[in-house]
Parts: sequence; structure tokens; C-alpha cells
Amino acid sequence: MGRNHVRLLSSLPGAELVGVYDPKPEAAEAAARDHGARVFPRLEELAGEIEAAVVAAPTVAHADMGCELLGRGLHLLIEKPLAASLEEADRLLAQAGGRVLAVGHVEFFNPAVQALLSVGSPPRFVEIQRLGVFSPRSLDVDVVLDLMIHDLQILHALDPSPVAEIRATGIAVLSQRIDIANVRVELESGAVANLTASRVSSERARKLRVFLPNRYYSLDYQAQEIKGYRLEEEGGQRRILPDDLAVERAEPLKRELEAFLAACRGEAAPRVTGEQGRRALATALAVVEAIR
Repeated sequence: MGRNHVRLLSSLPGAELVGVYDPKPEAAEAAARDHGARVFPRLEELAGEIEAAVVAAPTVAHADMGCELLGRGLHLLIEKPLAASLEEADRLLAQAGGRVLAVGHVEFFNPAVQALLSVGSPPRFVEIQRLGVFSPRSLDVDVVLDLMIHDLQILHALDPSPVAEIRATGIAVLSQRIDIANVRVELESGAVANLTASRVSSERARKLRVFLPNRYYSLDYQAQEIKGYRLEEEGGQRRILPDDLAVERAEPLKRELEAFLAACRGEAAPRVTGEQGRRALATALAVVEAIR
């Protein structure tokens, strides 16, 4: 993810990519090589020459790195999950002060997700599948904090009412942590969501299905498409009509970074705030506890 951030930030207008830090110099060199960025041997040296930073590091490093940078007055985008624990998340929120603290829930910036959110009607039932093939990356966290947390954050964006109940199951398959999980989340609004996340599937699938009063939408994260239907009643007759939503395709990470830069300039822009990132983390941790 760090390399993708470097690639995009090197070309986005309104920002100058100053440099890259990584405790492994070869990783920093690889990220910076093709994009004209300097490699800094120490985080403190890089922090002294910038106004904003992106932390794309293992989750266990988020709190210490983030607090160091926020404490130096920088605006900050931290990759999801915000932190490894709620206590660490609260440290980051307390340190942020008046600076921008955004969380890298990149799927929130998927144009299809934004199109669905623009409908503005809370769901009654949501079903989400996020299946991926096994990869050795992100094994410092389980599949709930690695993959499912994307969809938990989107669920809260669709319906911000508090969680009423969580029922979950999950198992380790190819790692020492939970690799596949299924959860039923009931919100105080009465909405129910059924989520499945796996990093041991034979194929990738990322789908969201949402049932609203008199409407149904099926969202394909990868294709950035939304197919839909609506129920109409006229003259005592009921008809089901197509109701697809228009989606303008774009790279979600680029949109996320554009929104972060706009927020750093004081402009209104959609983003996942530190508080919203903490909420998604809290729900994800509750899912892990329910599995245990």
C-alpha cells in the first residue's frame, strides 16, 4: 500500500511528494525510486520537512508512528485499521487536536459505494461478501481487521445507528489467526447485516446487496457497478422496474488521497474521520470477541 500511495502522491496536483521513510532502507528505496522522492533514514528527519503524512505500516506501528507525527503538527492519513486496540485509537484521537486525522478505508471511496450512499435511505437488510485468495501480507491481523472492517465501516455509513447485537463465527485455516469469518450484526434501527470475509478463497468476490423499502441494489466493488430494482404501485397494480445507479468509475485510492489533501487545505471533502475509524475498529473487535 505504501508504494501505491507514493505512486499517486507523486502525480496529484496541489501536493509535493517530499520523501519516504521505512525502517528497511531497501523498501524505502524501492518505493521512492521511480517517483523522484528522497529516502529519509529517520522518521523525525522526514517529519521536519513536511506538512502532511501517510502511514502505511503494520497495524501494531500505527499508534506510535501516528502520535509522533501528529505531535509534530502534521495532518495524517493512517491506513486501516486505525490502530490495534481502542486504547491506541484513543491515543491518536487525543493527539490529533485541530489537525486532520483520516483513516484509509479505501473502499469507502469506491465510486459505487458513494453512489449507493447518495440514495440517502437507510437499509433494512444488508448482505456482504468479501472473499480473497491467500496472501502472506497483513497476517499481523485476522481477516476481520484485514478485510471485513472495510464493510463494517460502510455498514455504519449506510446506517449510523448503534450496534444492538453481534453473532459471529470464524476459524483459522492457513495462518495462526482467523482466516474466514461470518457475522450477523443487528443495529438499533432494526436493520440486520450478514457479512462474510475470507482470505482463503479460490477466487475473489466483493459484493454488497442492500434491501431498502421498495428497492433492492446489488453492488459489485470490483466492477464498480450497481444493479437495482424498485417496486412501483399505480392504479392498484404493482410493478418491478429496473433501477440501476449511475457510477463514474475511478481509482478509489486516488479519490481517497484527493479528499485527504482537500481536507488538509481546509476544504470540505468526504473522508473517514478518526472517530469513524475508531467506530469501525470497535465493531471489528466486537466481532473478534464474539468469535472467541
